[in-house]
Amino acid sequence: MIIKYLKKLKKNIKEHLLRLEYRNLSTKEAFEKIYDNKEWNRNSIKINSGPGSHEKLLTEPYIKFVSKFLKKKKLNVLDLGCGDFNIGKEFYKLSSSYLGIDIVESVIKANKIRFYNQKLDFLCLDIINDDLPNADCVIIRQVLQHLDNKSIKKILKKLDKYKFLIITEHIPNGKFKANIDKSINPLIRLEFNSGINIEKDPFNIKYKIKEELILKDSQMGGLHKTVLYTIF
Repeated sequence: MIIKYLKKLKKNIKEHLLRLEYRNLSTKEAFEKIYDNKEWNRNSIKINSGPGSHEKLLTEPYIKFVSKFLKKKKLNVLDLGCGDFNIGKEFYKLSSSYLGIDIVESVIKANKIRFYNQKLDFLCLDIINDDLPNADCVIIRQVLQHLDNKSIKKILKKLDKYKFLIITEHIPNGKFKANIDKSINPLIRLEFNSGINIEKDPFNIKYKIKEELILKDSQMGGLHKTVLYTIF
């Protein structure tokens, strides 16, 4: 009992210190720090977007789900928060064009060196504050979960011009209060039994049809929920 309490206390202290460390940083500074400090994978010598982008039990069913959709449509795709492109690399050949966007310049530079195709390009943008390019389909995989609600609202307001939207979020397993606010840092709402649901307050996204994929995370706990929205 004491050992369990001490472990929880240690975890809470670590999370509190991490929040303080990122408290006064801009979004760009925060994500640059996350990659520089390898917050999502300290064992990797390369730029790494974390286990959610590399764990096969989570990535392979997701890739199959999205690929099935893209094969039927041949769309112009916008990947917001493309990260190290470990997953996106499976999609661009199925698209008419594919644009990966990230706020971290070093991530974009690395992707441009590692991946080349006439259908593919990368761009360094702040998806919260910058204008977004035109496309048919937007992919946002485990990005919103790191942002505050104000930033998420600003992003979602820009997405109604896209016909298809594929959102993935790491959420608790079971009942939980959605969309509890947080600051921008490496932590996600799962830490306090919450998660992003863009269909609920304060976001309330409007859509025509949706299709879901739900995967259990055996390492970190919770679920990885992907929703394919047809907006219009």
